Amino acid sequence: MSQISQVIATLKSLLKQQGMTYRSLASALDMSEANVKRMFSLSSFSLERLEQICEVLNIALSDLFTLAQNQSEKVSQLTAEQEQQLLENPKLLLVAVCVRDGWKFSEIVAQYNIDKLEATRLLARLDRLKIIELLPNNHYRSLIAQDFRWIEGGKLEQFMEQEVMVKFMAPKKGEQWNFRFYLRGRFSDSSIEIIQRRLNQLTKEAAQLNIEDQSLPLDKRQHLGLLLAMRPWEPSLFENLRRP
Repeated sequence: MSQISQVIATLKSLLKQQGMTYRSLASALDMSEANVKRMFSLSSFSLERLEQICEVLNIALSDLFTLAQNQSEKVSQLTAEQEQQLLENPKLLLVAVCVRDGWKFSEIVAQYNIDKLEATRLLARLDRLKIIELLPNNHYRSLIAQDFRWIEGGKLEQFMEQEVMVKFMAPKKGEQWNFRFYLRGRFSDSSIEIIQRRLNQLTKEAAQLNIEDQSLPLDKRQHLGLLLAMRPWEPSLFENLRRP
């Protein structure tokens, strides 16, 4: 992520933390909401405008740049030890996923069969694993980037393949697909590179939307699985018809 993109992402995060919408920010800046949205979507900020937004957020411009730098240093991949400890304790893995998605402590306790004492201990353990920075009153700062990746061929990737992806492709009775599309064909190397680049961009956009929605209450958000996959493959039905 570029430096300006990181600064903008940090600004969005600060706005959410303070419960400030584009509309309320526009009012504070004496601008139209449309112009504020355009400013963020185009990442078009003068230093003067950045300073004005920082004044609204009650932080110094230098603090914004420091926060952006700290955000850029987030972990994009867990260690083998971190993955192993998460897999050994399903509740620890659950809480790790929740904090990555911006859940509040009270939301975790209300939604799952985990009492306050156990939840506190789980957060403390995530702190020791350097997955979060535990703050007073069970607040925390996530140290994991939204677009982090499992270790290739590692324990969590194997778990995802065996326990998640197979079940993901087999919905329970009555569950509906929000979107499902399958495409196969024979592509050139350049076309494959284009597809991969666009899929990577989509994952980044989805991760950013997840960050932006974290300020919303749980009843305004729904669990959603998004699986993007591409590999050399031919259906066995066709493969079995090949000439020797």
